Amino acid sequence: MSVTVTTPVYEGPFDLLLNLILKEEVELYEVSLSSIVDGFLAEMERLGDLDLEVATEFLLIASILVELKTRRLLPGQNRTDLDDEFGLWEERDLLLARLLECKTFKDAAVVLRRLAADASKSWPRRSGLEERFLGMAPDLLEGVTADDLRDAFLRAMAPRPSVHVDTEHIAPIRISVADAVVELVSEIPRSGSVTFRDLTRGLVDRIEIVVRFLAVLELYKQGVVEIDQLGTFGDIHVGWRPGADPSDVDLIDAYEG
Repeated sequence: MSVTVTTPVYEGPFDLLLNLILKEEVELYEVSLSSIVDGFLAEMERLGDLDLEVATEFLLIASILVELKTRRLLPGQNRTDLDDEFGLWEERDLLLARLLECKTFKDAAVVLRRLAADASKSWPRRSGLEERFLGMAPDLLEGVTADDLRDAFLRAMAPRPSVHVDTEHIAPIRISVADAVVELVSEIPRSGSVTFRDLTRGLVDRIEIVVRFLAVLELYKQGVVEIDQLGTFGDIHVGWRPGADPSDVDLIDAYEG
């Protein structure tokens, strides 16, 4: 079902108005929105029950028309600017694209509904082949011997060769977290307090900076360093905790997080 609308430039179904706008046979900005809305409300009142599909389609297109006509009619700054004029045409093209998309989905729904109706008239065959057709099916084991089956089984159960992944393109990590902990235990106590920027000065690879940061976290977890940041995105200050003995640091063999 389609809503019938009446305007000074068009009278008929809303679907047909959509097609005429797409074909540019009706000027978009000459369509009277008040007449369309009044006609829609009168039609809904006459029918009594609200058709959600029809109402949704109507509200979508009507809301776009309201938005475009509002921008075109209300005064604004630099209305004579050429860029604004081009913008209005772009909005019009956008509306046409959305209307076309709406029509595409609606047409697709009609096709799908017809296919579903045709499929509902079909019933699958639940019984097997009739006896006179059994001989028409090829014998898949024709010519296959017991030895062939044994060989196929052995091939299926044979161990698969291990997959070799080429890792030559992966750059090796030059330093581990354990090595970085040893370096920081030797470096931080001499300075007393140092910024993380200074601890990573001279490092180029991002992975090396990450390793240094993990080493700082490891020392913080062991309670031998203090970490402070004065402000958001500010320098991170790493200081050796007073009374902490470098010899008390548990040197790790592998970092576990």
